[in-house]
Amino acid sequence: MAGDEGSKSNDQIDPNSPLYLHPSDFPRQMQVNDSLTDNNFNDWVQEMTDFLFAKNKIGFVNGTIGKPENTHKDYMSWMRCDAMVKGWLTTTMDKDIQASVKYANTSAEIWNDLNERFGKESAPRAYELKQSLNVTRQDGASVSAYYTKLKKIWDKINVVLPTPRCSCNDCKCEVGKRLVELKEKEHLYEFLLGLDNEFAVIRTQILAMKPTPTLSNAYHMVAEDEQ
Repeated sequence: MAGDEGSKSNDQIDPNSPLYLHPSDFPRQMQVNDSLTDNNFNDWVQEMTDFLFAKNKIGFVNGTIGKPENTHKDYMSWMRCDAMVKGWLTTTMDKDIQASVKYANTSAEIWNDLNERFGKESAPRAYELKQSLNVTRQDGASVSAYYTKLKKIWDKINVVLPTPRCSCNDCKCEVGKRLVELKEKEHLYEFLLGLDNEFAVIRTQILAMKPTPTLSNAYHMVAEDEQ
């Protein structure tokens, strides 16, 4: 058969190719902090995306490495890799979610299904994160620990409620720059708002500065004041 004769064994594939599987790869290899549930999709998908990038397999789920025809020389290699990716995905899910995707034909089908179900903007989740942000205070912690706590919440909010982008999708234009500046100022005020009273003087100084310093500069100013 032409397809069989042209298929490559794994040891004939360039190790830099996404079609290559390392001898140490196996379906239960993927380790995440928490299995996918109904309410932790954003954290799970970030970890899984990082893992697939590291394994050079992200193209299987985002559609950039499409399934070849069954007569193509890469067909069997693609099928092996996609089966491995499906294993990485499904072994990191709760059993109920795992059961709902077990009949998917490809890893891309699983990925798209999960994004459709859990990746949409979630009003309750956004509300929960905004509420958490509003009550986050330094409360005697170090400036570094307090800032890290805020950063984690900001990152999660940005996944659920992404920063609006300008129509040209290029933040080098004036509209894009303005959107980024507004988000930066919002984070700056949230950071200053939760600082302990001992930083009242440096907080006032920062707010009085013209132009308003960046969040990064303000953080370093407060951290230096802490010292």
